[in-house]
Amino acid sequence: MTIEITGFDWVPDFAKGFVRDLRPRWACEELGLPYRMRLLSATSPRPADYFDEQPWGQVPVVRDGDIELFESGAILLHLGERDERLLPRDPQGRATAISWLFAAYNSVEPMMFELGNISIFAADQEWAKLRRPSLLDFAGGRLDKLSDAIEGREWLAGSFSVADIAMATVLRLAQDTDLVSSRPVLADYLARALARPAFQRALAAQLADFKPEPQAA
Repeated sequence: MTIEITGFDWVPDFAKGFVRDLRPRWACEELGLPYRMRLLSATSPRPADYFDEQPWGQVPVVRDGDIELFESGAILLHLGERDERLLPRDPQGRATAISWLFAAYNSVEPMMFELGNISIFAADQEWAKLRRPSLLDFAGGRLDKLSDAIEGREWLAGSFSVADIAMATVLRLAQDTDLVSSRPVLADYLARALARPAFQRALAAQLADFKPEPQAA
């Protein structure tokens, strides 16, 4: 059965390759699960009934047979439940993978979003310039602890799992800073994840789906 993933047909250049439908695409590529894309216009109002699927009109939404769900973390957990290659079946391995999946989205990603906000959307505002140094310091402290936890491991939960898809896609958000590149353990971990053929296929597929920039009317 083919999984349906909702994404966008166009985003600004800074967002290309970073839209969250990349995460379920990557998981499907790892498992060899067939999927198709339902592409929404990012520049037009969402269809009214789409808010019944995703209350904020965001992507991704996934349909897997009779199951429909939103939020990339929930989607990764669902896909991991289908195959032990992305979610260990032993109780402690499963618990460790789920813990790191939540950690990626709750303990690391919020800082990356705030950094993106002050660097892209509010770059010229004085409050953002004042906020940046303390945010980088705080984020650096969090990433130091993450580096300590990863050191000596290839992957977060022993074998590659949904936790690594989550964490790697979060760490990519720091690409315009030295937050990851200045920490060799994290830089090596991220490089291992992004070198996986499944990630490369998922990224290429997302980029290929984006249309040229819409022309102003």
